[in-house]
Amino acid sequence: MKWRRFALAAVGAATAGAILMIAGPAGAQEAPADAETLIGEVQANLDNVFVLLAAVLVIFMQAGFALVEAGLTRAKSVANIMMKNLMDFCVGAVAFFCVGYAIAFGSGNDYFGSTGWFLGSGAESPYENLTVPTFFVFQVAFAATAATIVSGAMAERTKFKSYIIYSLVITAVIYPVVVHWLWGGGWLANLSTPYHDFAGSSIVHMTGGVAALIGAIFLGPRIGKYGPDGKPRAIPGHSIPFAVIGAFILLVGWYGFNPGSELAADGLIGPIALTTTLSGVAGAIVATAVIWIVAGKPDVAMAANGLLAGLVGVTAGTAVVSNTGALIIGAISGAIVVGAVLFIERMKVDDPVGAVSVHGVCGAWGTIAVGLFAVEENAYEVGPGLFYGGGTSQLVSQLTGVVAIAAFVAVTTAILFGVINATIGLRVTEEEEMNGLDVHEHGHAGYVDDIVVPSVPGTSLT
Repeated sequence: MKWRRFALAAVGAATAGAILMIAGPAGAQEAPADAETLIGEVQANLDNVFVLLAAVLVIFMQAGFALVEAGLTRAKSVANIMMKNLMDFCVGAVAFFCVGYAIAFGSGNDYFGSTGWFLGSGAESPYENLTVPTFFVFQVAFAATAATIVSGAMAERTKFKSYIIYSLVITAVIYPVVVHWLWGGGWLANLSTPYHDFAGSSIVHMTGGVAALIGAIFLGPRIGKYGPDGKPRAIPGHSIPFAVIGAFILLVGWYGFNPGSELAADGLIGPIALTTTLSGVAGAIVATAVIWIVAGKPDVAMAANGLLAGLVGVTAGTAVVSNTGALIIGAISGAIVVGAVLFIERMKVDDPVGAVSVHGVCGAWGTIAVGLFAVEENAYEVGPGLFYGGGTSQLVSQLTGVVAIAAFVAVTTAILFGVINATIGLRVTEEEEMNGLDVHEHGHAGYVDDIVVPSVPGTSLT
C-alpha cells in the first residue's frame, strides 16, 4: 500500500480490528488476512466516492464558464452562449464515450490509444482502485472543460451548428490524443525525464486556449471591435455580477479539478487544495494591482480573470510545488494575464472573455513553472526544479511538451476550422451578428421584457 494512504489505512485497520474483536477468538485467528481485505475494500470505496464527487465539481464548472462568458458579452446573445455551454458537455460526453476515452486511455502506441471503444471490451481504468465508470465520468468532465474554453474566444459571431461540430471533434479526437501522450502512458510520460502536468495546465487548459486562438483568428473580430484607425475599442459585457459569480463557481470547481486529480482519498488532497487556493488568490491580487497601474482603475473583470489565471497556472504543479512556490506561480500568472489580454487585443485577435490569455498563455506558463519550482521531495518523484538545484532536465521536458502540444493543437484545429469554414461556414451573417444570435439561431431572446398573461375563459382577462 502506498505510503501516502497510510492515514486512511490506519483508520481502516482500526475498523477491521474492532469488527474482528467483536467476532471473537475464532475471528481473531484470521485477523491479518481479513483486516487486509477489509482495508483494501474501504480504501477502494473511499477513492471511488471521492473521485466521483470531484467529477461533480468539475462538471459544475460548466455553469461557471457559462456565466463568465455570458457576463462578459452582450445580452443579445446570452441564450446562444448558455446553449453552447449546455451542449458542449452533452455532445462531448457522447463523443468521449464513443471514441475519446479509447483514444486517450486505450492500449495502442505512444501517440494514440485504440482499445475500449464505447467503453466496451478493452476499456480499463489506469488506476487499480477506480472503476471504469467512475474514471470515465471524471475524465469526461475534463474533456468538456477543454471544449468549452474555445466558446468564450469565439463568442457572439459563431454559427451554432459549426460550434457543435468543432466541439465534437475536439472532444472526440484532438483532446484525447493529447491526453494519451501523458496520462495514457504515451511518449511524454516516457521521456528520460518524464513530463509532468498533474491536473492539466497544458493537457486541458492550454489545449483549449490554443484552439480558442485559432478559432478567433479564423472568425475575425466582432463588428465594431476595432475603429477606422485600427485601435481596439471596448465592447462591455452586459453583467459583471454574472462574470464574478461564474469565477467563484470555477474556483469551487477547481477543488474537484486539482485535488480530484490525485484520484485517491489520501493525505495529499489537503496540500493540493492549499496550493490551489494560494495560487488563485495571488493571481487575483496581482492582476488587480497591475491593471490598476496600467488603466488607472481596479477593473473587476480583470480581477476575476486574474483569479482564474492563478488557478490555471498552478494546475500542472499543484502536487509538487511548495506553498511559497504556488504564491509565486499565481502572482506571475496574474501579471501575465493582464499583459497577454492587452497584447492579443492589439494583435487584432478578438477574444471577448480573455480565454486565450487565461487558459492558453497561463496554461503554458504554469506547465513550464514545474521545471522551475518543483521541490526536491514530492510524492510524484518529479525531479527538483531549476530553483531547487535540480538543473534543467525537468525544465527541458516541460518546454518540450508545451511546444509539442501547442503545435499539434494549432495544426489540427486550423485544419478543422478551415474545413468548417470552407463548407458550412463558421461565422453568422452581419445582420445576425448585429441583431444578436439568440433569435436568429434559437428562435427566441435570452431575456424577455414583456410579461405574457394567459387568457382565462369567463374572466376579464379573456
